[in-house]
Amino acid sequence: MELPPDFLVFVAIGLAAQLVDGALGMAYGVTSSSLLLAFGLPPQLASASVHAAEVATTGVSGISHGMFGNVDWKLIWRLALPGMVGGALGAWILSEMAWPWLRILIAVYLLIIGAVLLVRAIRNRRGEPHTRGVSVVGFGAGLLDAIGGGGWGPLTTTQLLARHLEPRIAVGTANAAEFFVTVAISTVFIFTIGISHTHVVLGLLIGGVIAAPFAAWLTKRLPARGLLGMVGLLVVALSTYNLYRAFA
Repeated sequence: MELPPDFLVFVAIGLAAQLVDGALGMAYGVTSSSLLLAFGLPPQLASASVHAAEVATTGVSGISHGMFGNVDWKLIWRLALPGMVGGALGAWILSEMAWPWLRILIAVYLLIIGAVLLVRAIRNRRGEPHTRGVSVVGFGAGLLDAIGGGGWGPLTTTQLLARHLEPRIAVGTANAAEFFVTVAISTVFIFTIGISHTHVVLGLLIGGVIAAPFAAWLTKRLPARGLLGMVGLLVVALSTYNLYRAFA
């Protein structure tokens, strides 16, 4: 198969997106989906392409985080199982209809959460960690991730951090759980609208797989306060950008 000239561009985008996603627990889907939409793909095909690539990248990322001790294996299934149900439902909904207003609501919600995390990082105060309600978070994040072409990381990672989990555990556990959710979403997409633009999927996949192990190592090395602050700053920046795009 002859690859088009822009193939290496998608490899570079996949590498950069996974480096940020693996280290901070978010942005692979958001970055990749934004790029594909800019190339003129409809939301359904953009989301399907991103999730097809993420089957490999999230798998490698989850294994890497596990090897570096960044995963809470008891917590992961409380996120992953309801996330798979929500993701499959969201993929089916997206194949039948489009919800453009949903991105605005998610952006506003994440902007608030991001600001809270930034304030917490500045004050450097840690509360007692807890995991109440994470199954609901998993279901909602899976649903919105499929519909929006991304969002699992921002929603789950910020919620785990809001529950005062150690930042590297929040990032690693969210990344590892994402693999199972992505498999569920991709399976539904394959049986409903199929997968096209294989060179885009392959480029994102190769770049993401290359970056995943280094990103997991970086998460373990970053100081907790700095990691929390970077996550908050990234969430605020992405949410502001998405709101600008929605109203521009």
